[in-house]
Amino acid sequence: MRLITFLTFVTFAFTTFSQKITITADKLFDGNEVRSDWGVVIDGNKIAEVGPIARLTKGDSTLHFSGSTLMPGMIEGHSHVLLYPYNRRLWNDQVLKESRSLRAIRGAKMATRNLYAGFTTIRDLGSEGAGYADVGIKQSIELGIIDGPRMLVAGRAIVATGSYGPKGFHPDFDVPLGAEPADGHNLQTVVRDQIGKGADFIKVYADYRWGPKGEARPTFSAEELKLIVETAASSGRDVVAHAATTEGMRRATLAGVKTIEHGTEATDEVLSLMKERNVALCPTLAATHSIQRYFANWDGSDESEPDAIKNKRAMFKRALSSGVTIVAGGDVGVFEHGENVLELELMVDYGMKEIEVLKSVTSVNAKAFGLDNLGQLKTGYLADLIVVKGDPVKSISDLYNVELVMKDGVIIELEE
Repeated sequence: MRLITFLTFVTFAFTTFSQKITITADKLFDGNEVRSDWGVVIDGNKIAEVGPIARLTKGDSTLHFSGSTLMPGMIEGHSHVLLYPYNRRLWNDQVLKESRSLRAIRGAKMATRNLYAGFTTIRDLGSEGAGYADVGIKQSIELGIIDGPRMLVAGRAIVATGSYGPKGFHPDFDVPLGAEPADGHNLQTVVRDQIGKGADFIKVYADYRWGPKGEARPTFSAEELKLIVETAASSGRDVVAHAATTEGMRRATLAGVKTIEHGTEATDEVLSLMKERNVALCPTLAATHSIQRYFANWDGSDESEPDAIKNKRAMFKRALSSGVTIVAGGDVGVFEHGENVLELELMVDYGMKEIEVLKSVTSVNAKAFGLDNLGQLKTGYLADLIVVKGDPVKSISDLYNVELVMKDGVIIELEE
């Protein structure tokens, strides 16, 4: 594993809707299979053709990448653009001491890093005390004010009263929280309010570290979670659940959430229930890995792995064996934006085959998140694609070597 070095990126070409671009490479991963000597033809902002190079229509311009792999733009499943690594500043201090305007400006830059790292779409799971700044960042990208990926945003996220932080202050002092508290029937109002303010989906904390000894315990009742899901569903939106405990995962799954985030204490039984109910798991391996590096005096070696890492490995192995859908998402923000591939490296290290990881971060994520025209190189799909030097089916770390990014038919090329 290594840190990605960001090069300077410059706009390469803004395609017009009448211009066709042919892009070819030695390898093509279409979101499901790997092909040799294939390419795509882009017409405007859509993929017009996919197939063997010899059979492709010649475009107005052609780009060929030797020794490289052409693939769909990657989709980050769990990001927080309004956070940055906790070894640089603790979560409490980011929430309590930094203004929303400062965090929004930094967050916009972090969104751009995700795009330049080859992630043309990101699912951002909560502003962590910055209000609806994530909605503003999304809008600034859509308006062309800044470069950035497509964003699916959760807004403030929902927590049970008394369960979330920051904590430890005088009880008469109301401190800024990292999410929005709600309970009982008030949950309907909060869900509707968040939707009205721009949330693409609802995130709920089905458990949190509020037990007698600071351990994770379930927060909302099964009935409350079901109410959240039903209210969001009436607007056509999904609910995703932070859940680390077995009981939190069970309640959220039965309530009908779309994905479980983290899943630390997942058992065979709850994984089987998730598979039965078509609930996907986003394991966020990189977040656990990074936090242990920051705070457990761990050097990253296999020989000295702390229990948290061993437990995460065991959970992921159970998840692989269960057949539950696994979406790729690292909880980026806990570690550096732009280094998202760390999650994919860990998925391989923990036992997932490279080709399955590539599917997870493209077509599987697209399906799980309802992105019907993304995640595959397929005729009629939106022209979001990347080129990486090397072959990530053989070495997943080659995904760091981004040579070209195209989003919505616009190419951005990195400059040496």
